[in-house]
Amino acid sequence: MSDPSPAAGGESPSSRRGPLRTGVVREVIGEALALRARTTGVDVLDVLDTGGGSGNFAVPVARLGHRVTVVDPSPDALFALERRAAEAGVADRVRGVQGDINGLFEVVEREGYDAVLCHGVLEYLEDPADGLHRAVEALRPGGALSLLTAGVGGAVLARALAGHFTEAREALVAPDGRWGSGDPVPRRFTAQQLTDLIDDAGLALVSVHGVRVFADLVPGGLVDREPGALEALLKLEATAAVLPAFQAVAPQLHVLGQKRG
Repeated sequence: MSDPSPAAGGESPSSRRGPLRTGVVREVIGEALALRARTTGVDVLDVLDTGGGSGNFAVPVARLGHRVTVVDPSPDALFALERRAAEAGVADRVRGVQGDINGLFEVVEREGYDAVLCHGVLEYLEDPADGLHRAVEALRPGGALSLLTAGVGGAVLARALAGHFTEAREALVAPDGRWGSGDPVPRRFTAQQLTDLIDDAGLALVSVHGVRVFADLVPGGLVDREPGALEALLKLEATAAVLPAFQAVAPQLHVLGQKRG
């Protein structure tokens, strides 16, 4: 993780809050990999992380004992990945390759992976369906795809709570979920849009989760000061993540699919 090192005598606040942003997704990925290992009888799986950057998910997956290939267009991110993997003691299980999902098979092989992570990628593609199909092509039959994207509802809620009501309405009604020309995110999705994409790509839907439902709303000081607050908030996030009502207002949406065949 890229959080600051813990201060003497305990963890830093940012490192303690890290699980709020990624905990649900990491748990789902871990369970999917464990199931794949049991089903295939293979302990060490091959995992592809498209747009994996500095290894926020790749390094934890490697810690589980799996081989991870990270494809990312940024040399700086890949350098940070190499350093993070070395610090975590998993450098021999993490490989960084410069590239992107549009030219994916120029750098990796088709049907070469037991799981593909496609996190924060579809938002930036002109044709999300085409990008998703490429990710699916990299999967072996029965493999798992982890898809994480920006959610429309979270943006609407955030703009409204900030007092930007016109922008909130624009994000709500715009086909791409953007709140205006200054929006840094090119596209956002609803859970229904993602499940439709998953189905069209030939995947069986396994699960849908809302991510960071409360984490971005609760004051950090409250989590850091109150004994047991972090653990209680983690449990709340996990419980809310599977409920459609909370998925509808989540800043991020996570979908897990399985390749048929």
